[in-house]
Amino acid sequence: MSSSKPGAAAAPEITKWHSKDGEFRRQVSSFRSFVEADPNAEFPAEAGRYHLYVSYACPWAHRTLIVRKLKGLDSLIGLSVVHYLMGPNGWEFSSPDDVPGATLDDVNGAKYVREVYFKAEPEYSARFTVPILWDKKKQTIVNNESSEIIRMFNSAFDELLAPEYRGITFYPEELRPQIDEINEWIYDTVNNGVYKSGFATAQAAYEKNCRALFQSLERIEEILSKNEFLLGKRLTEADLRLFTTIVRFDPVYHGHFKCNLKQIATGYPNIMRWTREIYQLPGIKETVNMEHIKKHYYMSHTQINPTQVVPLSNGPDLDVPVVKSAARPY
Repeated sequence: MSSSKPGAAAAPEITKWHSKDGEFRRQVSSFRSFVEADPNAEFPAEAGRYHLYVSYACPWAHRTLIVRKLKGLDSLIGLSVVHYLMGPNGWEFSSPDDVPGATLDDVNGAKYVREVYFKAEPEYSARFTVPILWDKKKQTIVNNESSEIIRMFNSAFDELLAPEYRGITFYPEELRPQIDEINEWIYDTVNNGVYKSGFATAQAAYEKNCRALFQSLERIEEILSKNEFLLGKRLTEADLRLFTTIVRFDPVYHGHFKCNLKQIATGYPNIMRWTREIYQLPGIKETVNMEHIKKHYYMSHTQINPTQVVPLSNGPDLDVPVVKSAARPY
């Protein structure tokens, strides 16, 4: 077993994510059930029944934190946050006294996220990822795919919400075709593109994915030169999914993942304006923990950064200048 703060010694196995051709290929999530508003569903929406496991460092988990916050689900869905450092046994829980921002697992009493997976499926053999949506009644994982968890949070619990949150949607019916289309290429070339660049172990794989990433950033910059948000004046799921990558770009992906053709702060003024506008919305800032973000990437990926030295910069100041938007543009 590892110590409470596992370091680099046994890290190589857990960081072997590339394929033989040097390309990084993301694992497909294994648990794909849904919480539904229907009281007769397998997993019906109920207050206090479900629990969310996340890492502040992880951009995929960050999506779920944002939607949980903006939809007013804090009191309905519990939260556990792992240690920023992913060691040989994967994500670990930690006391906030030892690691500010982290929590112990007060639902399953697990020391590691892997134990939550094994409780749900004793023969589980894939990677132990976050986010996880856990059902306390059935004692199992409902879903570990962030894009599906945010869809559940978007609508399944509406009847249980305070009136001011009911009906808020980040996936409006009239925009769904456009949201799905833009999500597809942004996921492939930007959200996952930074990982395909950073975890590439062959020059050709790195260059191909890095160039595709910056082609998409240019495309996004052009869109935001005309629109307040990706699909016009309304904040949607597409914005939230992209935001969690962009907020990590300059402090982490530019250097650590070698995505260094441009920085967001100096190369993309419209993306920078858009990032500040979202960050300054009520509730968003508290979901961004830059200490966890930086320490996770620079200290966990010892195959990329064996010294575990963490750079000083937190990226551009997102608090200023203030970007004025509608009081709640969604």
